[in-house]
Amino acid sequence: MSLPYDLALLQEITETSGVPGYEDRVREVVRRELEPEVDRVRTDAMGNVVGTMEGGDTDVVVAAHMDEIGFMVRHVTDEGFVQVDALGGWDPRVLKAQRVTIHTDDGDVPGLIGSAPPHTLDEEQLESKPEVEDIQIDLGLDAEAATERVSRGDLVTLDQTTERVGDHVTGKALDDRVCLFAMLEAAKRIDDPDVTIHFAATVQEEVGIRGAQTLGFDLDPDLAIALDVTVANDVPGFEPGDHVTELGEGTAIKLKDSSVITNPKVHGRMEEVAEAEDVDYQLEVLPAGGTDTAGFQRARGAIPVGAISVPTRYLHTVTESAHVDDIASTIDLLTAFLESETGDHDYML
Repeated sequence: MSLPYDLALLQEITETSGVPGYEDRVREVVRRELEPEVDRVRTDAMGNVVGTMEGGDTDVVVAAHMDEIGFMVRHVTDEGFVQVDALGGWDPRVLKAQRVTIHTDDGDVPGLIGSAPPHTLDEEQLESKPEVEDIQIDLGLDAEAATERVSRGDLVTLDQTTERVGDHVTGKALDDRVCLFAMLEAAKRIDDPDVTIHFAATVQEEVGIRGAQTLGFDLDPDLAIALDVTVANDVPGFEPGDHVTELGEGTAIKLKDSSVITNPKVHGRMEEVAEAEDVDYQLEVLPAGGTDTAGFQRARGAIPVGAISVPTRYLHTVTESAHVDDIASTIDLLTAFLESETGDHDYML
């Protein structure tokens, strides 16, 4: 299946490392892609990137976060194993037997999170609940070499490529790089908008929506649209009512999550645009989890907000998976919504 978007760029964005507070490598890719498409690009002291496309007097911000969940080195043991502190919400069950990359000032260092053979463990060890704090990264080095190569404060990401698997794209950091990619693709398609659009790549979402909160105050937009992945539990073991979204059914228009209830007039107009442009969509009611949407809603007084989500299976693992058509629908809806925004729509309740 040929795709109506640049899969190679999506692979680059998802495979590039960037944990909360240290999004430098991703930021450079975003700047490179935004600069030819917008009138100006700026960054701030937290590392948010904003590419502004000048239009009318109404200011609309579109946001997707750059950071991925990862770790920071807190200690190297006398045996040469690396202990870490989590940056973002990890399920420790998925971390055993994973390869990692430790990012140091002198270059990247490969490592792995080992897993003892089950037939060597007693019953208590087999039944024990893993904790992130118990993770030990094996560098394949002796203690002296390990302490020379790795220091406290170095950053750690999971090592994984992004691949096509059937009709899906799978890899690490689709949360939220697939939405970052969708935002960049929309910026390339939009020309001469009726409103001023700020394409914002935010930081530190995974540790508390911090970049969006500060950026919302600085930009003080008239309308904010956030892009993020959402849960797709359409897999064995879940009842239909717990799926939240389903892969292949279109982009998701968010109604709520645990951090925000989106503006009804905004998500209503999103539905109207999707219907008019024949874009496949589904409605998202997410029982838990938050996004940059909440950061913009209350940053500097009440702001009308909406959110578009990419349905994604296996969130916060290295096999996050999204349907190629849902990615296309997300780009299409975002583009059509922004192109049809005149600044005259009334979002007041």
